[in-house]
Amino acid sequence: MNYNSLNDQLNALLNTDDFLVNSAQFCAFVFDEIKELNWAGFYFYRDELLQLGSFQGKPACNPIAMGKGVCGTAAESRKSILVEDVHQFPGHIACDAASNSELVIPLIKQGKLIGIFDMDSPKLSRFTTEDKEGMEKICQSYLDKTKFLYF
Repeated sequence: MNYNSLNDQLNALLNTDDFLVNSAQFCAFVFDEIKELNWAGFYFYRDELLQLGSFQGKPACNPIAMGKGVCGTAAESRKSILVEDVHQFPGHIACDAASNSELVIPLIKQGKLIGIFDMDSPKLSRFTTEDKEGMEKICQSYLDKTKFLYF
């Protein structure tokens, strides 16, 4: 996967600083461009919980407590988490039974937790270190281009 090319495309797509537009465009873009996904979307940190935001895929669990599941763990630790087999992750929250692997990127802007970006796949070991590093870069572009008035 050429994440530099994806980042260039994303930067052209995010032609506003509007939170809602950028979030929706980002999810649709990632879901369309990155293969073997069954869910891609945001959870935003509000009222000490991760609240569901823009996404592509089946309806999702909401809210998620800090430290719970892969998303809550990534948010609490402020570190990306790549899970090859979600069934082996203690406390995994199964919103879609078809999900087998997951990659979660925490969204930090000016030292503040904004939320997380989550990608699920029905394929075991779908995500690699290259995916993690590439998605961290792409998420940073999203953060740089977006104004977060609500957080």
